[in-house]
Amino acid sequence: MQRRDRSRLPAAERRRQILEMTTKLIAERGFWGLSMQDVADGCGLTVPGMLHHVGSKDSLLVAVLEYRDEQDALSLAEKLGRPVHQLWSDGRITLPEVCTAVVARNAGQPEIVRLFAVLEAESLAPGHPAYDYFRLRQSTTLNQFAGLADSGVTDPHGLAVQVVAMMDGLQIQWLREPSTFDLVKAWEAAAARLF
Repeated sequence: MQRRDRSRLPAAERRRQILEMTTKLIAERGFWGLSMQDVADGCGLTVPGMLHHVGSKDSLLVAVLEYRDEQDALSLAEKLGRPVHQLWSDGRITLPEVCTAVVARNAGQPEIVRLFAVLEAESLAPGHPAYDYFRLRQSTTLNQFAGLADSGVTDPHGLAVQVVAMMDGLQIQWLREPSTFDLVKAWEAAAARLF
């Protein structure tokens, strides 16, 4: 057991610390291997002290996923030079641009990609606490990507499904062999076929 951190952090900073520690642990062990005691220890808190900030293990999981989505949206908006609220609606970005930016972002954060890959697979079971989150996330992503498809595409939703499948598949290969698999180059080759 680690020594408890006696310093008091502002609530928002403490919550961010808890979310970051939980992200790290889920990426290593999956949700079912996540110990609330390990999260608390990593933050220098007691379990009840940590739960004061997050509620429950299930609500902590959803909070981690939402936090990571917010961070990724901010990064994507910055990379594309757009305000976050206009990313999907201003008509000035294309699907290939967004996909290239997403892959470049993901290539720099393997632990986050691993977190989502592990949780998405685990959440295929309807009783998983992130089941609804991932169903909604998939639907939203497909709609956003379809909305960015070139006007000449006859089946934008079909293209979006293929793009997501290709991105997810390449990421799994990259996570398995990170020293020999170049995610960005693999995506560029796939994008040339898809678009």
